[in-house]
Amino acid sequence: MDSSGIDILIAAHQAVTAAGGWLRLAGSAESVLRTLQLVGVDAVADCHEPLRQALSK
Repeated sequence: MDSSGIDILIAAHQAVTAAGGWLRLAGSAESVLRTLQLVGVDAVADCHEPLRQALSK
């Protein structure tokens, strides 16, 4: 995960939220999830380990 990927996730979150939807991330590798947490993406988009947990929210 680099800054381009993070920018895309933030842009996708903004677009989906503006359309009344939501963005949840699931099944990310532990290293990717840690990167998302370090840069604060987990504060704007829900990040979950298993897909089942992401869909149940």
